[in-house]
Order: sequence, then structure tokens, then C-alpha cells
Amino acid sequence: MNNRKHTKLVHEGKYAAEVEIEIIDSENGWSPYISVETALKLDRVRESLQSGDVIAAKKYARKVYELSTVAA
Repeated sequence: MNNRKHTKLVHEGKYAAEVEIEIIDSENGWSPYISVETALKLDRVRESLQSGDVIAAKKYARKVYELSTVAA
């Protein structure tokens, strides 16, 4: 079983966050996959971004971005 790090971009509304996760590669079952803890971490970031709570999202993310329209 191998674990590798990956940066996942979570986008909700006008915010996006870079979240570092571990992807598990295994010879058994469904592979690659993430752990339950990692899935919960992504859910917390997504919920924080949905509510506009950037400070809470930053607890789990490396970077948090506020997106804006450049051209319409």
C-alpha cells in the first residue's frame, strides 16, 4: 500500500481552497481512494467556504482564494 500527497482544489461560490490530501494506492479493492478522515476534512472545507467562513476553511487548507469575474 502506497500513500501519496496530492493538492485538491475545493471550489464553492466565490471561494476556492487548496487542500493537501493523501491518496491511498492499494493492490486490494478500489484503488486509489482517500481515507474517511480526508473525506471529512474536504467536507469541512467545503462547508466553511459555502458559509463564507474563510478563517475556518484556512484551518484545513493551505491557501484560500476569493474569486472574481475578470470579463463577462
